[in-house]
Amino acid sequence: MNDRSHALLVIDMQNDFCAGGALAVPGGDALVPGINAAMDDFATVLLTQDWHPAGHSSFASSHPGHAPMSTTEMPYGPQILWPDHCVQGSKGAAFHPDLRTDGDLILRKGFNPAIDSYSAFFENDHATPTGLEGYLRSRGIARLTMVGLALDFCVHFSAVDGARLGFDVTVRTDLSAAIDLDGSKDAAVQAMRDAGVTLA
Repeated sequence: MNDRSHALLVIDMQNDFCAGGALAVPGGDALVPGINAAMDDFATVLLTQDWHPAGHSSFASSHPGHAPMSTTEMPYGPQILWPDHCVQGSKGAAFHPDLRTDGDLILRKGFNPAIDSYSAFFENDHATPTGLEGYLRSRGIARLTMVGLALDFCVHFSAVDGARLGFDVTVRTDLSAAIDLDGSKDAAVQAMRDAGVTLA
């Protein structure tokens, strides 16, 4: 029987982050078969879903004069302004059609219009919890393997937060892909290593 204290966390495998999507991550689609296969190795599978209301504050379209991928200051710190993506109920917000979604929990994040949420554990103020930590602890889960999109943003922040909360975190880099914005991939890899995350 698979170790019930070890869960797979599948991060943001959604249409808008795959080929043809509003914020496509190179190679995102190619991860789906491997992630589907990996699910069989875990007793517990969790999936996250970026779930923004229209006009979200992290969208460049909400900041006149700002282009996508530029940065602005928000009350919680610097925020990259993204193309409109993963709008609630849209095709772009749906999971990739070939992804298995028969997991134990789907956690939606980024639905507060005033703050973005990269991490599966906290919004971008690094203080407001999503509730994932409590769910994991109540289930007796101590180890997490993370896969998905994007390695340098939502996977990175989720992994670092998980490690800081005391979970044993591994990131499967072969089942993750990066946007790599201005060196963000290398910076994320180093930050995960510094936080004690295992990169496999």
